[in-house]
Amino acid sequence: MVGKLSEKTCLAFWLVLFCIPKQVDAQNTPEIHAYRLQPEDQIRLDGRLDEDFWEKVEAADGFLQQEPLEGRPATERTEVRIAIDEENMYIGAWFYDSEPDRIKAFQRRRDAELDTDDRFVFILDTYNDQRQAYYFEVNPLGLMGDGILRTGQGSELNRAWDGIWRAWVTRDDKGWYAEIRIPFMTLNFDAKKETWGVNFLRTIRRKNEETLWTGFERKAGIERPQDAGKLHGMRKITQGLGVEAIPYAITSQSNSRFDPEGESTQEFSYNAGGEVNYNISPNLKAGVTINTDFAETEVDDRQVNLTRFPLFFPERRDFFLQGANVFVFAPSSNPNPYFSRRIGLRDFEPVPISHGGRLIGRIRETDVGLVHVRTGEQGGIPGENFTVGRVLQNISDESTVGAIYTRRAMDGDSLPVQETYGADINLSTSRFFGNKNFQFEAFFVGHTPTSFKDTTDQWDRSVRGFRFNYPNQPWDAHVSYREFGINYDPAVGFAPRVGFRRVQPSVTYNPLLENSKVIRELSWQYYFEYLMMMDWRPATVNHNIRFLGIRMESGDEIYFNVHRNFEFLDLPFDILRDGEFVVDVGNYVNYGYSVEASTAPFRRVGGQISYMDIGFWTGRQTSVMANFFLRPFIGLNMTGSWEHSQVDLVEGSFNTHLFRLISSYDFSPWVSINFNVQYDNVTRFLGTNTRFIWVIDPGNTFFIVHNHNWQEFNQRLITMETQSTIKLSYTFRF
Repeated sequence: MVGKLSEKTCLAFWLVLFCIPKQVDAQNTPEIHAYRLQPEDQIRLDGRLDEDFWEKVEAADGFLQQEPLEGRPATERTEVRIAIDEENMYIGAWFYDSEPDRIKAFQRRRDAELDTDDRFVFILDTYNDQRQAYYFEVNPLGLMGDGILRTGQGSELNRAWDGIWRAWVTRDDKGWYAEIRIPFMTLNFDAKKETWGVNFLRTIRRKNEETLWTGFERKAGIERPQDAGKLHGMRKITQGLGVEAIPYAITSQSNSRFDPEGESTQEFSYNAGGEVNYNISPNLKAGVTINTDFAETEVDDRQVNLTRFPLFFPERRDFFLQGANVFVFAPSSNPNPYFSRRIGLRDFEPVPISHGGRLIGRIRETDVGLVHVRTGEQGGIPGENFTVGRVLQNISDESTVGAIYTRRAMDGDSLPVQETYGADINLSTSRFFGNKNFQFEAFFVGHTPTSFKDTTDQWDRSVRGFRFNYPNQPWDAHVSYREFGINYDPAVGFAPRVGFRRVQPSVTYNPLLENSKVIRELSWQYYFEYLMMMDWRPATVNHNIRFLGIRMESGDEIYFNVHRNFEFLDLPFDILRDGEFVVDVGNYVNYGYSVEASTAPFRRVGGQISYMDIGFWTGRQTSVMANFFLRPFIGLNMTGSWEHSQVDLVEGSFNTHLFRLISSYDFSPWVSINFNVQYDNVTRFLGTNTRFIWVIDPGNTFFIVHNHNWQEFNQRLITMETQSTIKLSYTFRF
C-alpha cells in the first residue's frame, strides 16, 4: 500500500511540476500590436525612420537591465516598432545614446560575433509556443546575424541558418537607428495564429550593459522564448506561391600529389546544380537538391589530438545546417545518433552527393524533419543512401517528447542496411519553487548490427541516460547519468567513447557585486566526473574546481582552477600515433592547475590566454593556448592563435605547436575577403584558405575560394595541393 501510494504521489508531483499548463499573468507579459500599412503609407527603406506612419505604431519601450543592475531601468532609451503588409514585416528601432561618439562598432561581416559591438537583437516565436524562435541581430555598421533558437537543456542557437532579409542603419548626434525588412517567405509560421512571441535586447558595449524589453532576469534572457512578450495583429499575411529556386554554377582547377616526391596531377572541372524548395504550407517546407556542392565552405580548424579518442569537428555545409535545429537530440548528453558529417565526407575528403531531399517544419504541434541523400561511387567505394527522420511533439507549456530514425544502405551486399532508432523526452518548467527553471531529460538510442557477422547484444549496441538541470542565477547546477554500450556505433552518428557508465554533477555560484565599481561578478564552480567501465570499475575520475573567477566591470575576466584526474588505461596508448611514445596499461593519478584570462572583446587590441600545468600519464604536461586579436580600423579583423604543449614522460619528451592566423577585411556587410593560415608540427602541414565573398543581394552570392596546402619534407615545404574555385549562387522566389 505504501509503495502504491508513493508511485501515485511521485506521478502527481511530475504532473504538477511539468505538465499542468502555466497560468500566464497578462499584467506581467508586455504586448504590442503590429501596425498594418495602409495604401497611403509610404515606406523608404534607408534606416532614417522619418516616415510619418511610424508615429502611429505602438512602441515597445521601458527596457530594463539584465546587467549590471538587474531590474533597473536602462541608462539609454530604446524604442522598437513593428509594421506589416501582406508579404513583409518591417521593424523600426531607435537607439538613443547620450554619448553617440562612444558607440562601439567594429564588425561588418554577416554572422560575425558581436561581443565586440553595440547591438540590437530580437527573436520571433512565430508559433507562440515558447520552444523555438528565429533570432536576428544588427549592429551600428549594418551587420546582419541570424539563427534559429530551440530550448531544451539550455538553448541551442543554430547560427548557420541564413534567412533572406535586409537591414539599413544610420547614426546621428542622438544615437543610431535600424530599419529592417523580413519577408514572410523567410519564416515558417502558423497562419491561423494572430499572436507571435517577440522580445528585444540592446547591448551598450562600452558599459557592458544588457537591457531587455521583457525577460530581464539573469535566469531568463533573449534566448528563452518562454520569457518573450506578445506581438498581436499577425493576420492576412502570405508567403506568395512559396516556391524558391537556388541554382548554382561552379568551376574549379586543382593540382595535387599524393607523395612529396611524386608528380602532381592537374584537373579542371565545372558543374551546376542547386535546390528547389516549396512551402507546402506556412508551417512546412519541402526541398530537393541536385549535384550538391560545398566548395565555398570554410575549412575546419586544425586540432592536435593528444587524447585516446577521435575529435569532433562541427558541420559547416549549408545544406545540412539548414533546419539542423529540428534534428538536435539530447545535446547535453551527446549520444549523437545523427551526425551529418558522416554523409558526403570520408576521411575528411568530400564524396559527391548526386541528389537529396528534405522536409522540415511543423504539422500541428509536431515538429518534423526528414532528409534523404544519395552519394555517388568514389575510389571503388559504392554509392550509399542515407535517410534521417525526426519528430518532436510539444507537450505542456515548455516540454517535448521525440523520436529519431536513421538508415544507411550501401550499394551491393558487403554490409547490411544499418538502422538507428532513438527516443528522448525533455520536461521543463519555469515555475519550480515559484519562479525557478528546472529541467529533466531522458533518452535511449539503439541500432541494428553493423555487419552480417555481428552477434552483439542489443543492450551493448545502445545508449541511455537522464539529466536533471537547474539553470538559474546566481546558482546553476545539474546532475546526469548515462551508459554507452560497448558496441555502440551508429552508422550515421558519432561516438568518440563507448563502453562506460558515467555520473556527472556540477554546481556553479555566480553572484553579481552591484555596489562595486571594479568587479562585476565572482564565480565558483565544482565539476565532478565519475566514469566507470561496464563492470563498474572506475575508468576516469575528474575533479575540477574553479576556486575563483572574476569578471570585471570593464569586461576583462580571469579564472583560477585546480584539477585532479584518475585514468585507468586498459590498452597501451600511442600518444602521437607513430609508435614513439607509448603508455603502458595501468592506473594513473595526476594533479594540476590552470589559469585563464581574457580582455574585454570590444578593445582594439586584446585576446585570451590559458595556462595549464598538470600530470600527464607517466609525466607532466604544460599547455599554453593564446589567442590575440587586432582591429586597427573598422572592417579589418586579425586573430592569431598558438596552442603549445610541452610533454615530459618516462618514455621521453616532445613538443606540439599549432599556429593559426585568421584575418578578414569587410569592405561592407556585402563584400569581404578572408584569409586563414594553419600549421602544426605533428602533421607538418601548412594550409591556407582564401575566400572572397560578394553578396550581390540577400540570397545571391558570388564566391572565389583558393586553397593551398604544403607538406614539410626534408626541411622544406612541398606543395601537395592547390585548388581554385569560382561559384555563383542565385535565389529566385515566387
